[in-house]
Amino acid sequence: MNLPLTLTILRIFFVPLVVVLLLTQGHDMDIWAVGVFLLAATTDLFDGYLARKRKQITPLGILLDPLADKLLIAAAFISLVELQLVPAWMALIIIGRDLAVTGLRSVAAAEGFALQASDWGKTKMVLEVMAITAIVLERRLPRARPLAQVLLWLAVLAALTSALQYFTNFWRTLNQRRQQPRTTPLVVLRGGKDEHDAAAR
Repeated sequence: MNLPLTLTILRIFFVPLVVVLLLTQGHDMDIWAVGVFLLAATTDLFDGYLARKRKQITPLGILLDPLADKLLIAAAFISLVELQLVPAWMALIIIGRDLAVTGLRSVAAAEGFALQASDWGKTKMVLEVMAITAIVLERRLPRARPLAQVLLWLAVLAALTSALQYFTNFWRTLNQRRQQPRTTPLVVLRGGKDEHDAAAR
């Protein structure tokens, strides 16, 4: 197992630890939760960079990397909903968007093409990490609450915008592929009239 894939799997193992730290009440637990969460989010930057630099891009890595991101973000938002720090409907939009895009990628793969990560998708991830960090720390730093709310709204808007972008790119690519003429091999059957009819078909 290469280093980029190890970092991706490590991010998945961080998920339950982040949930435990977020939901545990105690001295400085919010600091620990933010620290582990940011450490897990940082691995997302390095695994992709190292995979490209070392030419260690693997099918398993391509599958697990976005899954690890979505698990981390979903777990954090569900925990914040449980703590009544984030409205459930906002978390539902963000998590629902991730599930929808994951399903869309599966359909695209079945159709023979891949949906590349968009700039809006990357922006969404950054805003989500910033929003979660600010929300967790707002009880310690009350002045950070307005910033946390702004970041949360921006994350929701980025989630909706990136979802629209993914679906638009999907339908455009799918229509282009279906409009392309399909070339089928010509099968020639020996035998006079039957041969002519087969070629006509």
